[in-house]
Amino acid sequence: MNFINLIIYFAVTFLIFLSVYLFIKSKTNLSLIDQNYNKPQAFHKTPTPRIGGFAAIICLCVFFLLNYIFNEIILYDYAFVAISLFILGFLDDTKVWINPSIRLVFMIILLCFLINIFSLFIYKTGFGFLNNWIENYYFIAILFSLLCFVFIINGANLIDGFNGLLGIHLLIINSVLLYINYTNNHTDFSFFLMAQILIIISFIIFNFPKSRIFLGDGGSYLFGGLVSMNVINTSKLNPEISPFFFCVILFYLFYEVFFSFCRKAFKKKSPVKPDGSHLHMLIFDKLQGLNIKNPNALTGLVINLVYLLLILPVCFNFNSMHENTLFFRYWFFTLLVIYTLVYAKLYRSKKK
Repeated sequence: MNFINLIIYFAVTFLIFLSVYLFIKSKTNLSLIDQNYNKPQAFHKTPTPRIGGFAAIICLCVFFLLNYIFNEIILYDYAFVAISLFILGFLDDTKVWINPSIRLVFMIILLCFLINIFSLFIYKTGFGFLNNWIENYYFIAILFSLLCFVFIINGANLIDGFNGLLGIHLLIINSVLLYINYTNNHTDFSFFLMAQILIIISFIIFNFPKSRIFLGDGGSYLFGGLVSMNVINTSKLNPEISPFFFCVILFYLFYEVFFSFCRKAFKKKSPVKPDGSHLHMLIFDKLQGLNIKNPNALTGLVINLVYLLLILPVCFNFNSMHENTLFFRYWFFTLLVIYTLVYAKLYRSKKK
């Protein structure tokens, strides 16, 4: 797939998103249209279709088909992970009610199956003792990989409801991965990453600054799974890169879920039930209090701009990643501290 083909593919992805949007827009009574403004995670005020994931999976399937026709390559692992996770999330988008705890159990069972079938294991962690456990104990290996998938997928789902927040975040992560793989001449995988980026850009056009569609649970699960696999494959293709580099670029999605789980557990609330106290929600409240126009879109822009600035130190050290493993490790934990301090300040401000 050359540059011209990528332009054609981008036009196809845009037309798919446009067609799906126009079709759903004409159906005012579909269950896919989110009109529940009273739930804690709802910050939109107009009916918004949750069909971004549906359009994205169509675009992805088109790529799989073209890749098979022109290159005779079938990405079985990506296809199975993408389609199965999309279906699991799409059930909720279509108002097929599943208890959040039961849905989490389904996700865990599904991921354990996929990790085992396609060997989606993470063997490099940055900690020698953990690497030994993973290599010698199958249970530890699958548990560690499972937790990584669960954190990233649910992190993506948590931040989908804000204009541009998830879309731009995915764009940044995949662009970093594309740069790494393209620089190291992993051409085939780079084109696949580029195809994902084009799908994300098409989604952003309909989601930012005005939100005409959301990815929905189907799309969030889909791209959460994809970005997890992208990181795993990038790590395998570029073994000289420190595992903590990938921890840094995934820190926001990971820590958003981990911090939320601990916060709710501390308050004796159900960790799987949504609330209105996530970092992006506190930032939204702060911006709204300043009477800023479209604080929803600005929230996504601010968070991603700050995120980009925070990961730049490791990106600038791209050519010396192996030698700077210790720096990446400390920088990762520094980012977690920064997140916690910012959250604490905003939370206290809101309480006052």
